[in-house]
Amino acid sequence: MRLSQRLRRPLRHLPHGPIIRLSPPEFLLLGFVFFSLLGTLLLMLPPASEEPLAWHQALFTAASAITVTGLVVIQVSELSLFGQLVVLGLIQIGGIGFMVFAALTLLLLGMRLPLRQKQLVKESLNYTSYQHLIHLVRLVIAFALIMETLGTLLLAVAWVPRFGLQEGLWVSFFHAISAFNNAGFSTWSGSLTADVANPIVNVTVSLLFVIGGLGFIVVAELVEWRRIGSLSLHARLVLHATFWLALVGMLMFLLLEWHNPATLGGLESLPARLQAAWFQSVTPRTAGFNTLDTGSLDEPTALMTMLLMFIGAGSGSTASGIKVTTFVVMLLVARSFLRGGAQPTVFRHSLSDMTVFKAVAVALSGMLLIFTCLFVLTITEPGKVFFDLAFESVSAFGTVGLSRGITADLSLAGQATIIVTMILGRAGPISLGYFIATRQPKGLKYAQGIVHIG
Repeated sequence: MRLSQRLRRPLRHLPHGPIIRLSPPEFLLLGFVFFSLLGTLLLMLPPASEEPLAWHQALFTAASAITVTGLVVIQVSELSLFGQLVVLGLIQIGGIGFMVFAALTLLLLGMRLPLRQKQLVKESLNYTSYQHLIHLVRLVIAFALIMETLGTLLLAVAWVPRFGLQEGLWVSFFHAISAFNNAGFSTWSGSLTADVANPIVNVTVSLLFVIGGLGFIVVAELVEWRRIGSLSLHARLVLHATFWLALVGMLMFLLLEWHNPATLGGLESLPARLQAAWFQSVTPRTAGFNTLDTGSLDEPTALMTMLLMFIGAGSGSTASGIKVTTFVVMLLVARSFLRGGAQPTVFRHSLSDMTVFKAVAVALSGMLLIFTCLFVLTITEPGKVFFDLAFESVSAFGTVGLSRGITADLSLAGQATIIVTMILGRAGPISLGYFIATRQPKGLKYAQGIVHIG
């Protein structure tokens, strides 16, 4: 059935209940588009802000929220309480996973979840079995709510004495949800720069988005580690890669920015510098908060940040990017080739050809999406610095939210390009291929050919 026909009749009624005709990638992409438009309508309502938002401002804000990016063309402080609640709702849905909420909603409505939708929910959570899948969905939502509550209480310790009970609790609640979902939205124009030396804020916010970026299955394995006695290969890869990327990023940040008076060089105490270096090394993993001015980073540091934004965090998490496992698999493939090995191996396990193919497809799709976004921006934004446009493109793809200060100055065409990149980056670049491709039945197997590489 063609896409246009499936869109006109998305449900198919069977004796045991209705099922969805749309394929998982179609459902995912259209879901993000739907919530972006719904958020736009809500943000354009008079109660959402003191001054009415233009349609493109509301659309950009809604798309950035549902994709948990954090790039903004208006400040969150310009929104009313209602408007900020709309943003938080979109962040929560987009962070935990649209398909997770969709699965739970369909089941609560008495609708059967088709096998294809179960497959997408299973893969989005990095789960290996269909058994107890709905139970896991409920646990994911409960875990998110618990972490956000703990984050709110810890941040309140730092902010309630400063802002008072009501405002302090609200900003703590807002930033806890934004942090756990790797959204990067802040109620302050300078993000968390005022708390660059505050250990409570630095530790709490960074732990929230690091835990959110590990992936729910990895967290579940850590909780049950003492009972099961071991971790899966996926969990070990994610934990090792997360540790080494954070450590190397922190050391490189200290080395490159130590004498920059606009960043680390402007901080007097050693603890403040260490906290800032730690925070700035982990926030590109699609968190989007910043305790230092991103636009003041030296170009080598900004280039390193772009690499970290491209890599992202763990599969089945609140973060985006190509994912750390994809990056590690690509490194293992290169190592295996250079050593003359038949298959890439890690921790005494070999990786299947399908895993390698998927990693190559995801990484290549991500690079093509970034190139396309940057190519369009160089046309629509002729007066902007090329490096700043490249940084913006990678940030949009990785749904990070870090910017060198050009987001609000982009033209309407430039903002539309960023919106599309954020949605495709969050849904997964490979989903676009599934969305437009026509599935071909398996045919004859062809003889192998030789293509010279390198």
